Amino acid sequence: MSERIDEEARAAEVDSAEDAVSDEDVVSDEDVLSDPDATVVEPPPAHAEPAEDDDAFEGWPSAESSTVIEDSPAEGVSVEHVRGEIDVPDGFTVLEGTPLGKRRSVGVVVSRFNGGLTTQMLENALEALGNAGVAQDAITILPVPGAFELPLAAMALAKTRRYACIVALGAIVRGETPHFDYVASECASGLQLAAIETGIPVAFGVLTVDTVEQGEARISRAADAVRSALEMADLFARLRASARQ
Repeated sequence: MSERIDEEARAAEVDSAEDAVSDEDVVSDEDVLSDPDATVVEPPPAHAEPAEDDDAFEGWPSAESSTVIEDSPAEGVSVEHVRGEIDVPDGFTVLEGTPLGKRRSVGVVVSRFNGGLTTQMLENALEALGNAGVAQDAITILPVPGAFELPLAAMALAKTRRYACIVALGAIVRGETPHFDYVASECASGLQLAAIETGIPVAFGVLTVDTVEQGEARISRAADAVRSALEMADLFARLRASARQ
């Protein structure tokens, strides 16, 4: 019985000692006002947000190619085109086409939309075809509503197997909405798909410009497309001939 009383007495002493310590540690607002020298125990700091200047990835290993390269041409220097011809060393078999259209049939698909530009492009293309030796009765012209319909028309002409090549003509002028980007992208990829699926060269004679004035300054791109189409048609003919040898 006496042992139990002793244990209870010791427990009471421990509790009173803890209370005394906690009373000493805790400083109330009233104590601070009455005693300016009283020590205030600050609560542990919360998780601090990193400063704006800190690099969150400072400790991460960097890749060898992590350097950002911003290489821009000098002011006034255009990198649009580089003049010169390809130079193939001697000793190699080279198959190369020429932009000649004698005895070749050519299909032309042209967009009616932005007709003020595409009419001039068509005239330029027909003149180039005539200069290349393509007979007038060997040219088939397929007008379509807009540039978006050019790939389907080009595919249809190519699948007839009556034409050595197809020339696609159109003009897409940027407006205030993203419509330009969708039409230009699908037109380009669709024309390429028509060529890949049929094996018939399809030349991209579609202007993608910001203003009508830019389009008027590039009407001659139609003739460039004609020459590209005829060259590819001749190249494919030479390739087939060499394969039969």
